[in-house]
Amino acid sequence: MIPSALEHVQEIATGSGSVAVFLDYDGTLTPIVRHPENALLSDSMRQAVRDLAARGQVAILSGRDLDDVRRRVKIDGIVYAGSHGFDIAGPRGLRRQVATEFLPKLTIAEKELHEALDGIPGARVERKHFSIASHYRNVKESNLPRVEQAVRAVAARHRELRRIDGKKVYELLPRFDWDKGKAVVWLLEMFGSKRGNVRPIYIGDDSTDEDAFRALEQSGIGILVSEQSRPSAARYALKNPEEVERLLRELTGRLK
Repeated sequence: MIPSALEHVQEIATGSGSVAVFLDYDGTLTPIVRHPENALLSDSMRQAVRDLAARGQVAILSGRDLDDVRRRVKIDGIVYAGSHGFDIAGPRGLRRQVATEFLPKLTIAEKELHEALDGIPGARVERKHFSIASHYRNVKESNLPRVEQAVRAVAARHRELRRIDGKKVYELLPRFDWDKGKAVVWLLEMFGSKRGNVRPIYIGDDSTDEDAFRALEQSGIGILVSEQSRPSAARYALKNPEEVERLLRELTGRLK
C-alpha cells in the first residue's frame, strides 16, 4: 500500500533549493470523463496551480496535443509538454520537439486507423501532433476486440511506431527513445538541476506517468493518483483530483 501524500506534506515540501512540480492533466488535474473534450479544469484547480507556480517551477505533461492542454489550463509563465513530452514549450523561448521525422508516418497510420475504426460505433480516432489515439471508452464490449485488432494490425504495418495502452485508449507514437521520464529529466536540466538546486515532484495517474516516476526515484518524488491501490514506482499516492488540489494548496502554503 503506497502511503498518502497528504500525510507526508511536510516531508514532500521540505528540502533545499526550489521546487519543480510536474503535473499530468486528465485524471490528475481533472476527472476522467466519457468524452475527453469535456475534461475542463475547474476555476479552483486553476487557481491552485497558478498559486503554486508563483512559488516554483510548474510544468504540465499530457498525452493531449500541446495546443489543446495549453488552451485548457490557460496559465501564463509555466511549461507545457504535449504528446507525452514529444512537444514542449515554455516561457523565455523554451521549445523542443522530438522525432519530427516521424510525422509523415503518423499521417499514414492515422488514415489507416480511420478506415478501420470509423465504422465501429463509439470508437474515435484522435490525431495529436506526435501521436494517434484510438479511444474506445464508448465502444460496446462486444466490439472491443475489433478495436484492439485494428490497432494491432496498423501497428504491425508500421514498425517505426510503437503502441502504448492508456485508460480506454490505444496510442501510436514514434518508436523513439523518448517518454515523459526523459522529458522531465530534460526539463530539470533547463531548470538548473545540474546545480543541485531543484527538487522535482511528479503527480500523475496513467501508465505513461510511470516513466517519470522511475526517472525520479532517486532524485525526486513521484505521486500516483488512483482510487485503487496498484503497483507503481511512485513514492506516495492520492485518490483523485480533489486530493491533488488539496496537496497543491498545502504545498504552496509551506513553500517560501
